[in-house]
Amino acid sequence: MKANGGFLVTKVKQLGDRVFQKILSEKDVDAFNGPQGRILYVLWQEDGVPIKTISEKSGLAITSLTTMLERMEKSELISRRQDEADRRKTLLFLTQKARNLKQDYDSVSEQMGEIYYDGFTKKEIIEFESYLERIMNNLEKWSEQ
Repeated sequence: MKANGGFLVTKVKQLGDRVFQKILSEKDVDAFNGPQGRILYVLWQEDGVPIKTISEKSGLAITSLTTMLERMEKSELISRRQDEADRRKTLLFLTQKARNLKQDYDSVSEQMGEIYYDGFTKKEIIEFESYLERIMNNLEKWSEQ
């Protein structure tokens, strides 16, 4: 059996990113783009985390984050501070401007969910997401080897 799951997941991600950007544009949200939204999402869950945590939770490479975080800081979405307990670490914090954008992000995310799951039953959504979690766990285990 030839499995196309990896290819399909890549295509879903690419198309999803384009649709997310289009919805941001339609809603006149120009304070952040899709990848920056993923960074903000992590910080909305837990503020004041190291860059490594942002990378792990957002799926963005640390090398990609450097430039993005600089832009976000210039746009006054985040601030950086040294960790007082470990001066080698830099912690990222949301600004008030970024906190005020959460409702916009949630609105776009809700619309994305409606697009993703159009025509799915609640049972199908639960089953599908359980498969995705299993795939993610498999990938995480493999990446730790």
